[in-house]
This record gives sequence, C-alpha cells and structure tokens, in this order.
Amino acid sequence: MGNLGLSTVVEYLEDRARVTDAALEFYLSTWEGAPESLREAIRYSLFAGGKRLRPALALGAAEIVCGHYSVAMPAACAIEMIHTYSLIHDDLPCMDDDDMRRGKPALHRAYDEATAVLAGDGLQAMAFDTIADAGNIAAVKEIAQAAGVAGMVGGQYIDLQGEGKDLPLEDVQGMHRMKTGALIRVSLRAGAMLAGANREQLENLTQYGEHLGLAFQIADDILDVVGDDAEMGKRSGMDEARRKLTYPGLVGLEEAKGLGRESVEMAVSALVAFGLEADPLRDIARFVMERNR
Repeated sequence: MGNLGLSTVVEYLEDRARVTDAALEFYLSTWEGAPESLREAIRYSLFAGGKRLRPALALGAAEIVCGHYSVAMPAACAIEMIHTYSLIHDDLPCMDDDDMRRGKPALHRAYDEATAVLAGDGLQAMAFDTIADAGNIAAVKEIAQAAGVAGMVGGQYIDLQGEGKDLPLEDVQGMHRMKTGALIRVSLRAGAMLAGANREQLENLTQYGEHLGLAFQIADDILDVVGDDAEMGKRSGMDEARRKLTYPGLVGLEEAKGLGRESVEMAVSALVAFGLEADPLRDIARFVMERNR
C-alpha cells in the first residue's frame, strides 16, 4: 500500500512537473522556423500551470520498470503536448465554449479562435516529432491510437453528441475510457515501453491505467458539482448546464464517489507485482479522488 501521504504526492508531482517543464522548454526551443507569435501562443497554454499528471505517470512507469525515468521523457512531453492541444480545442466556442482555463483566459480569448485552432494543431504535430526522437515505432503508434478516433478524439465526439441525451452507465463509461482514459493509459504504457517493459509489466500498468482513468473522470465530474471556481481555475456547474453525461447525473453524487473509490482500489491492486517501488503510482491514484482541482 502507498505511504507517501497527500502533501508528499503533491511534492512528487511538482518535482516531475519541473523536469517535464525543462524538457518541454528544450523541445520548444528546437522548433526552427515557427512564427514567434504562434510559439508564444503555444507557450501560453503549454505552461499554464497544469498538474502534469500524464508526464508523471509516464516517468513513474519507466522508473519502476528500469530504475530511472529519463528514457521516458520524449513520451512524457509528447503526451503533454497532445493533452494541451486537446484542452485548447475543448475550450473553443464550437466545443465546450469555456472562457477560462487554469485561472486564465482560455487561449481563444487571450488571442483569437484561429490562433487557438492552429496552436492546437501545431502541438499535435510536434508531439509526434517529439516522440519520434525515442525511436520506438510501437510507442508512436500507441500514442496515435490513444489520441485518435478510437481514443480521445472519438470520446470527445461521443461526449458532444450525447449532450441532452440519456445513455446507460456502461455507454458513459465506454465514452470516458476513450475521452479521458486512453491518454492516461498510454502515458503509462508508452513510458514503460521506452523503459523496456515485459508483457506482464505492461499488462499490470495497463490495468492500473484503465482504473485510474475512470477514477480521474469521476473525480472531474464530482468537482464540477462541488468544486470551488477559484481553486479549479474555471467555472463549475457547466456539465449540468450543458446537460452532459456525468456520473453524479447518472447515479447521484454519493454513488459516484463510491465508484471513484472502487476504481482507485482496483488501480492500486493492479500494481501488487511491482512492490514498494510502485508506491508513488499508488498514491497518485488516491490523490486523484482527493484533489480539489
């Protein structure tokens, strides 16, 4: 069982965020020929202060497989670029129409809609330029699939099409495995693959990622009901206003919390073969349900 404690998990995530930010700065500096104003727009969103959860998972998976995380840095940075592009596009008026992101005006508000679209497009393209540096085609392919039509993009499409409709819980869970879970799962798998993980290690980390992704989405849905706007850096209550398919809306707030806790414990159980070395990942799973933003 994990024993880091909430404050230490936050410190762990902050440490991994620092090394990820340094690597992102390096990659950004290598983008020769990019218009400087477009680079600034990308920087505005890429360094807006996110938790860097996905990079931390990629680095953490590599560390428990081979003892050090540096081999997974291309995957960590590529996945964070993809995640950031998805947030930029999600905020657009044609999507979720959010004016704020992480306590700042969304990119299309700080700049304009065309710049936001192109910044997102640029981040997605350069993510694959970044992961290509690792020289692992299997990891590149998995990241592409997780971000694409059978993963994050497909899940977002289903989410938008489902607004105002009634779907069974199983369908909503399937949507969130695509929209949210796919990128979380591939963070772990890609990090482990670059570290030389064997089949059993990959399977255990995949199961952990599946359950963690579900817990993360449930926590997000709960925060939209009970969260504080100032702490979250965006408006709460928007899921209900848009009639989105959420866990509190489907099963009620208390049952949603129970589903989240159950998912966390299943995630933790998936790591038993890794021993104490996996404690940071166990505690990240618990942190996901305890966070306030």
